Amino acid sequence: MIDNGNGLSMHILEAGFDIPDRPCIVLLHGFPELAYSWRKIMLPLAEAGFHVVAPDQRGYGRTTGAATAFDADLNDFTFPNLVRDVLGLVSALGYRRVASVIGHDFGSPVAAWCALIRPDVFASVVMMSAPFAGPPALAFNTAHDDASLARIDITSSIFSDAVAALAALDPPRKHYQWYYSGPSANDDMRHAPQGLGAFLRAYYHVKSADWTGNHPHPLASVSADQLALLPAYYVMNADATMPQTVAESMPSAKEIAACAWLTEQDLDVYATEFERTGFQGGLNWYRCGTDARYTAALRLWSERTIDIPSCFIAGTSDWGVYQRPGDFDAMRMLACTNYRATHLIEGAGHWVQQEQPRTVANRILRFLRQDAPVF
Repeated sequence: MIDNGNGLSMHILEAGFDIPDRPCIVLLHGFPELAYSWRKIMLPLAEAGFHVVAPDQRGYGRTTGAATAFDADLNDFTFPNLVRDVLGLVSALGYRRVASVIGHDFGSPVAAWCALIRPDVFASVVMMSAPFAGPPALAFNTAHDDASLARIDITSSIFSDAVAALAALDPPRKHYQWYYSGPSANDDMRHAPQGLGAFLRAYYHVKSADWTGNHPHPLASVSADQLALLPAYYVMNADATMPQTVAESMPSAKEIAACAWLTEQDLDVYATEFERTGFQGGLNWYRCGTDARYTAALRLWSERTIDIPSCFIAGTSDWGVYQRPGDFDAMRMLACTNYRATHLIEGAGHWVQQEQPRTVANRILRFLRQDAPVF
């Protein structure tokens, strides 16, 4: 456990710590995951000469000190404070500069904000499965024109109007991030009628390459009709919970037995931890993302870009690349001025570093050795 100086005792997994003066890599997990999510690539990265550190992030796993109730102060879960968590951790470990910060799913924007806010500390960034389109923009030249925001962020009127319009579809739908932001999601999932382990098995399965229904492609616009093309685990039936949604795609016993990337022992690690802690700590991150009060504060960095070397990794079966129309292109062409590579990996869905760990580790090492040799 590491005191990060920002109110947390952070539980970490690490590899390559036995040899001093190695460059450090920090791995940031997403939802609903843990530091354990990086178990398959930590040793390959360490064997390549790095000290690899993966924390349970704020509100997750065995990291303590965070208030994780629904009525917690959400300022603790904003991106600037999550950056403080990572910055405090690497400082406590004795590093003034980190070779790369690598984030997956919700860890991807945390890694991106680390890179944007403290490029003096983080020498490169790898974003995985969730593109980062940049800080929300200030409305420009409104003193003279009826100008709109330059970029559509998730709490902009365009996106929120499209989400609201989902309720008028036939059948009515709702966006999962707004469901996750509500008061019932934690209990729905923690006390899933099929059992927590079976819920997580279905959730991980349906977002992986194992589920044959995943055929991601860019959406044409930010509209309810286009958002409704996303799978039900992103745009849900209005009266459904997440356990009900993924239960329809529960893998068979034969499929479970054949799932080498997530064994029953692996699943038990996740189920045991989330049974103990619940999901609300991670869900509070979503609440900051869907509440304009918290996203508005990020306009302090409007027009700022990520100028350190960057790349993006995802599975070819991952809808997360396209769930927010325009973000993937904005990341490559606007948000990152030193963008080096996109790696879309065959045979992987959303859980890319677990589904195809060897390829992911190779792509990261290629980036660090050839594309962005910062150490």
